[in-house]
Amino acid sequence: MTTVAIFLPGWVGDVVMATPAVRAIRRHFHDAHIIGVMKPYVRDVVAGANWFDEIVTMRGAMATSLALRSRKLDLAVLFPNSFRSALAAWIGGATRRVGYRRHGRGLLLTDALEPDRHPDGALRISPIIDAYNRLAEYVGCAPPTHDMELFTLPDNEAAAENVWDAGGFYRYPEVVCLNPGAAFGASKYWPVEYFAQLARDLSIRRRCAVLVLCGPAERELAARIAELANDPAVKALSQLEVPLSLGLTKALIRRCDLLVTTDSGPRHFAAAFDRPVVTLFGPTHIAWTETYHHRAIHLQKPVECGPCQQRKCRTDHRCMTELKPSEVLIAAEDLLHGKD
Repeated sequence: MTTVAIFLPGWVGDVVMATPAVRAIRRHFHDAHIIGVMKPYVRDVVAGANWFDEIVTMRGAMATSLALRSRKLDLAVLFPNSFRSALAAWIGGATRRVGYRRHGRGLLLTDALEPDRHPDGALRISPIIDAYNRLAEYVGCAPPTHDMELFTLPDNEAAAENVWDAGGFYRYPEVVCLNPGAAFGASKYWPVEYFAQLARDLSIRRRCAVLVLCGPAERELAARIAELANDPAVKALSQLEVPLSLGLTKALIRRCDLLVTTDSGPRHFAAAFDRPVVTLFGPTHIAWTETYHHRAIHLQKPVECGPCQQRKCRTDHRCMTELKPSEVLIAAEDLLHGKD
């Protein structure tokens, strides 16, 4: 039996963008034993999928390599561009190792694809989802679509039901989720006062409920937004006394009417569940994470210093502060009217 290892990306949003390619590999190698190699914190992202026969958690290149060597890999497909992932596949004994020639790892790959570059050699800013799909095509798959896909588990849905009950959301005609967090860094944050103003305006204009999402690290951020909104229809997830997890976040986004979010991982949950989403871009290039989602609006202010791709702003954060709540409200209502 053929054994295939798929090394997943390390960022939550990138994992979601890799799902069309992963699905295509599963379909093409339908009789193979497929191993998903991933970091511990992204396991919840792909939970419920039937793409993997086995999961190996990455805990350092050497430990991962030793775990893979016993599986006698015929093929390793590397979605991450890191040197470490290529080293793990090489030491892990994969007969064929397919990935992009980046970060000095070309000699560790048997099939080193050239990334999309300008004539001068600089990387071309282009959608990561297309780069992932290209890897799947290279190993023999039919061209993947851009349809990202995620799943929820029964316990995720039960937890989301508890949130709906605790927040009284069944009383409202619509529920809008706000996602203010961004693991990338502070430069992606939209001001809490702006989120609070948007939440209050949505509640008044749409008579809807607003749920401010959060992970464990954003509890206080979400609570602060709800506090500043000062509206009984605006609730922070951290105030509802439920265990926080990526699985719960997926289930909540799956059932909401609209997501307004920073450029962070949960933004892609909306596309995977075909939910409308407004994304607030500041320091990052939209083209890197374009997913061709037909129910998405991207908002970004053109500023002379951006997009800078920096984790922390070195000036006055104008790329985010110049994007006003009134503009986001218009985009949100456009998508909500489209739902009506």
